[in-house]
Amino acid sequence: MKNIILIGYRCTGKTTVGTKLAERFGLPFIDTDGLVILDAGMSIDEIVREGGWPLFRRKEREVIEGLVSTERTIIAPGGGALEDPRNRAALRKNGLFIRLTADVETIVERMRSDLKNTDQRPSLSGNDIKAEVIEMTQEREPVYRELAALTIDTSNKGINEITDEICLFLSKE
Repeated sequence: MKNIILIGYRCTGKTTVGTKLAERFGLPFIDTDGLVILDAGMSIDEIVREGGWPLFRRKEREVIEGLVSTERTIIAPGGGALEDPRNRAALRKNGLFIRLTADVETIVERMRSDLKNTDQRPSLSGNDIKAEVIEMTQEREPVYRELAALTIDTSNKGINEITDEICLFLSKE
């Protein structure tokens, strides 16, 4: 079984769905943002304050390169990780990409209610939250669309419904 790579913008459900899928399949779950934080010994916000987004992206690339030989794992890379072609290539080697989406209002609502987002994830563009979500989702859309074997809109679905859809898809693969 290939790795299942959950891709999408912040707050589309990658970590929540990844945890549930891992539980259902009895597989490990890796959130690359979590590995970056663990390896760096500081939050994303602290990494960005120390060396800007380029430092975070470098650390993120190192973590993803370390996953090349991983098998039978659910992996949730950060929303911007796939902007780097090296990360896409590393994850493609043994991964099936499932894209999670949500409408702008849902993403903004989730971001505002997720303390981890506001405390540990600094702005990507310096814009207000809604403008940033619109800008970044449009910018990343072509890469997400190109990679995705399956796309699920998580806006109005519960975790079990989403994981059921993924399991049904995987059973046909």
